[in-house]
Amino acid sequence: MKISKWKELSRELAFKKYSRAIDKVIFKMPDGSTSDFYVKAESPTACILGLTEKDEVITVRQFRPGPKKILNELPGGFIDHGEDAIQAIKREFLEETGYKGDIEFVGECLDDAYSTMVRSCYIAKNCIKIAEPQNTQTEYTEVELLSLVDFRKLLRSGMMTDIEVGYLCLDYLNKL
Repeated sequence: MKISKWKELSRELAFKKYSRAIDKVIFKMPDGSTSDFYVKAESPTACILGLTEKDEVITVRQFRPGPKKILNELPGGFIDHGEDAIQAIKREFLEETGYKGDIEFVGECLDDAYSTMVRSCYIAKNCIKIAEPQNTQTEYTEVELLSLVDFRKLLRSGMMTDIEVGYLCLDYLNKL
């Protein structure tokens, strides 16, 4: 049987709290049957790999409720309504790290097969610290600079989110 796009028959909100939502989507399958799927209905996001003038990767350490661990992650977040991706990543990068730099667009990636999220990926070169990170009621962060060797080890460990962004950006920079 040749692979073809499925026909969406219906979509309804199954759950929503804060900025998280799950839709129940019923599709007509290629064989004529129907099947339901639960899809994370998520807004677009942006993520950035920032490098200092010494080629240190700027990571953000924070507690993540899913894995219940403190992780080093790349800065980023949701793109606010009325904002474009470049505006969002400049805001998020400054808020989470206090750094700014020369920003370039790398590309986009999908979150996973059961999510509507599209993530815009950026790099920032020659980053300098101009402010302190701005914590919020639900986001407490601290900045940690990692050498490229240590950042590659972190990527390979799988103990961070946005691993694909790290690899895409290092490849873009020819630093894999």
